[in-house]
Amino acid sequence: MQAVARVDLPALKQALIAAVGAGHVRTDAGPDHGAELLVLPASTAEVAAVVAIARTHGVSIVAQGGHTGLVGGCQSHPGQIVLSLTRMALIEAIYPDERVAIVQAGVALEALQSAALTHGLEPGIDLAARGTATIGGMVSTNAGGIMAHRYGVMRHRVLGLEAVLPDGTIYSDMTRVVKNTAGYDLKHLFIGAEGTLGIVTRVVIKLEPLPQSTATAMLGLPSVAAAFEAINLALRVDAGHLRAAEGLWQSYIQLTARAQGWSEPSFPLDQPICLLLMLGGANQASLNEGIEADLCCHLRPSPNSHWHIAGSKRQESDLWRLREDTDQLYRAHAAAPSYDVSVPLSEIGAYVDHVTIGLARIDARLVPYVFGHLADGNLHIVLNRAGPLDDAISSAVEHVLYANLRALGGSFSAEHGVGSAYPPWSPHLIRRSWPR
Repeated sequence: MQAVARVDLPALKQALIAAVGAGHVRTDAGPDHGAELLVLPASTAEVAAVVAIARTHGVSIVAQGGHTGLVGGCQSHPGQIVLSLTRMALIEAIYPDERVAIVQAGVALEALQSAALTHGLEPGIDLAARGTATIGGMVSTNAGGIMAHRYGVMRHRVLGLEAVLPDGTIYSDMTRVVKNTAGYDLKHLFIGAEGTLGIVTRVVIKLEPLPQSTATAMLGLPSVAAAFEAINLALRVDAGHLRAAEGLWQSYIQLTARAQGWSEPSFPLDQPICLLLMLGGANQASLNEGIEADLCCHLRPSPNSHWHIAGSKRQESDLWRLREDTDQLYRAHAAAPSYDVSVPLSEIGAYVDHVTIGLARIDARLVPYVFGHLADGNLHIVLNRAGPLDDAISSAVEHVLYANLRALGGSFSAEHGVGSAYPPWSPHLIRRSWPR
């Protein structure tokens, strides 16, 4: 929506100070923000007060979480307020027997993971930005991560939530049970809504038992089809369960391995795709044997396949850094254009070929770095070009990436949410700022 042109800023600021305190109303909203005021409430009641004040003054609000968004969903403009949930970072309760946690929206995922770990539990969702991504932001973008194929996305992790509506009233459904057929389940309207329907302030999260052991292997494979064959085998390993299956196409893993100085003599990085697998289970030795017997032995007859099994937690961590250290892309190509798509599993091989060929037709030097959550079809595509692209090339690139996705049954935004990066492809979406 359009920001209100004329705002009585001094009066607005004084009203906000009265609601949240002088130290929590700032005049610098930070980079990428045009708003004159940043407000930091500490409770649902204070969020409601801020929203009511904004409504009275005719000012729209942009809610802000952990600054991990990649699609411009939290940009603000003059005449708006940025409402940060930084101060709402309390883990209110963990119920180990229920496998449930109640948290405020500003809690970082890693903080919840650490708190749940003391009870042998985990949130059932993980992503590389775990140290800064907040639960409220993850709910509002319906975040996914590396375990979505097993435990679902945030929509499947939320049992209840509390949110402040655009008129300043509070919606509260802090249900702590899975079974609930008492009518419309309105909380789902807020999950993935990007803050357009309300600002999420508290969340009830379902937890999962943490496996006692994990084992990680990286496979170098000749094709996407071979990667899915390996994933299907991993899903059937008797010794444990598949926790993650990450695809790293050649250009991506070569860049991150080179940047990190990673090498393994028995594992050349010349395969079209590498598959990073993690299994979880009760016994470390059994997991390693399961990977060796059920996966690697199956690949042994193929001269075009290689594998490397992490022999220690340090080696396991090093392998996962190859996947998660995406900062290397942006060090090599500052502000490189990035895209986040979901593709049905059976279409991934053809889709990546289509994208590679289509980009080469635009510019022979345009090469995609492709990586992502292969077991659920979520691909991240980053271009080897410092951004931003000029309008003509950007439009051509987006046509290659998006034009056929709906027909395939995919999505132009898998887990990063929506924002200013997507207007040509999402005319039905509302900007994440309100009230009107």
